[in-house]
Amino acid sequence: MRAPAESWPRAATAWWMVALLFLAGICSVIDRAILNMVVDPVRHDLGIGDGAIGLLQGLAFGLFYAFMGMPMGIAADRVSRRNLLTGGIALWSLATIGSGLAAGFGQLFAARLLVGLGEAALGPCAISLISDLFPPDKRGRPISIYMMGQSLAQGLGIAFTGIVLGAAAKGAFATWPVLAGLAPWRTVFVMSGSLGLVVVLGMMTTREPARRGQSPLAAHPGIGESAAWFWRNRSVLGPLYLGFGVCFIAAYGGAAWQPTMLMRGFGVSPQFVGAWLGPLSMLFSATGPLVGGWLLDRSMKAGKPLLRFRLLSFMPLLALPSTLAVLAGDAKVAAFVVATGNAIYAVCGTLMFATLQAIVPARMRGTSIALTLVLNTLLGAASGPLLVASVNGAVMHDPAKVGWAIALVAGPAVIVAAGLFNMGRIAMHRAAKQGDETAALLGV
Repeated sequence: MRAPAESWPRAATAWWMVALLFLAGICSVIDRAILNMVVDPVRHDLGIGDGAIGLLQGLAFGLFYAFMGMPMGIAADRVSRRNLLTGGIALWSLATIGSGLAAGFGQLFAARLLVGLGEAALGPCAISLISDLFPPDKRGRPISIYMMGQSLAQGLGIAFTGIVLGAAAKGAFATWPVLAGLAPWRTVFVMSGSLGLVVVLGMMTTREPARRGQSPLAAHPGIGESAAWFWRNRSVLGPLYLGFGVCFIAAYGGAAWQPTMLMRGFGVSPQFVGAWLGPLSMLFSATGPLVGGWLLDRSMKAGKPLLRFRLLSFMPLLALPSTLAVLAGDAKVAAFVVATGNAIYAVCGTLMFATLQAIVPARMRGTSIALTLVLNTLLGAASGPLLVASVNGAVMHDPAKVGWAIALVAGPAVIVAAGLFNMGRIAMHRAAKQGDETAALLGV
């Protein structure tokens, strides 16, 4: 049963937390995505190749992000999520600053590891906090706004990086402390990390909300109990988790190399990418989560909770055009097509996270999101960029043809993801007919 309206936090308190989570999401994506815009300057400065860049984009960030995801999720179910998240933001922000000061590949790899470690706290804490701040039929909008921050960040990061690179090249920071004398790409990392520390100050003004759906004295599930619950419901959860991870092979693999595709394949400058791909990405990124949240709230109010599974089963296919942007005959058209994928992946993320919060017991919410992030990172963030780099080197044999490598990796990935989501939909319908516990939690 929903808690009485008066027992939920005041609207201003709840939305202030959502605003900070929104900003934290923006900072997290920008900090991990800057490298995608400065591939060639980093390669030349550090004397490394595309393979090493692929490791920095994927494995370096994804290693700690994936393997610390479950411990962070378990911690989010047991300790103060506000404190855990505040520490995570501080860590990844300082590590981003360290990325800009790295003297070589090893130091940059280590800094990226720490960025991943800090960001592993964000997803489990954020979604769990929102679930304890808003009633079930009002969670769609705040979850979509949180997701919108991460979606907007891809475009904001591109625009921010383009602006800072252009300003740094003109000597705009020549008299600034720390920034003076830094290469333009290093300046971007230091400035972005510093913005995250401002969010840390904001988090210190918030309080941990009461956990919903469980007694304050209820025992937290052990690892074995949680694993047993997920195993019992594997027919529904397995395809959902795997489909989400495969979907984000396309999302991360494309995002990592699409700015480089535009610069190498269409001969445009970083400033062009920032001026065109940045705003377009923000436009589509803002649209996607809002549409996803609206669909979620509508489905709940209409008494059709299973609609989200039907949406998930075809949504990845709408990202196919963005994986084939290399076929565009013009750089501006290519930038537009690339940007459309941001809306689709954002809708998938919004639907996935809200679905998990509905079908997983309240005391396992943090763990459920952490497991999503683990698989998403191992399949998406860690392997997506490296797969594109590997295909480009092994099949295309031409750095300028990286767009074709994106198509060969991301295109099949979204098709497979749609098939897996459809398997989850079929399994959920079967569970509803049999009265299984996941269906009962969803309300069908």
